[in-house]
Amino acid sequence: MTTTINLLPWREERRKQQQNEFVVMLVIAAVIGGLLFYAWNSVVEQNIADQRARNSHIQSKTSELDARIEEIKELQQRRDELVARMEVIQSLQGNRPTIVYVFDELARTLPDGVYYAEIKRAGATYTINGIAESNNRISRLMRNLDGSDWFQDASLLNVTALDDKTDASQFVLTVKQATPGSKKEGEEK
Repeated sequence: MTTTINLLPWREERRKQQQNEFVVMLVIAAVIGGLLFYAWNSVVEQNIADQRARNSHIQSKTSELDARIEEIKELQQRRDELVARMEVIQSLQGNRPTIVYVFDELARTLPDGVYYAEIKRAGATYTINGIAESNNRISRLMRNLDGSDWFQDASLLNVTALDDKTDASQFVLTVKQATPGSKKEGEEK
């Protein structure tokens, strides 16, 4: 006698059970995948939001610093202008008595027989127009100016005889203003 066992229904049940388990596993995997994607997406979005907040903070601080830099530049410009004004005032205060010494020295270096007709100043150069009884007196004036502490580089530009009866001449010469001590320093060098 042979017994026959029909295993087909059991196999079908087993296959349905495995299929159900497979579907359940797919659903669980999909849910876990969805949760992982949502968690990852949330973390990335939070990082992006944090970075945007940091960028915004940096931009606001940068604009504040730019405003401060502009303010500092304006203050430095004002400071430079004030320093320049102070230097001009100090130079004017320091040079104020100089003109007195220059005129005094012009009078001291003037030899007898020489007369100034006009004195013009352009910067540190004086142009002197005058009349001298002789050319020797013009030479003497130039030597006196060169020997002075307040003048240097006397240069004769023009000499014109006034008339044939006298030796008188009209002259034009230039001389540069010096500061006392500058000639000595130049000679020492």
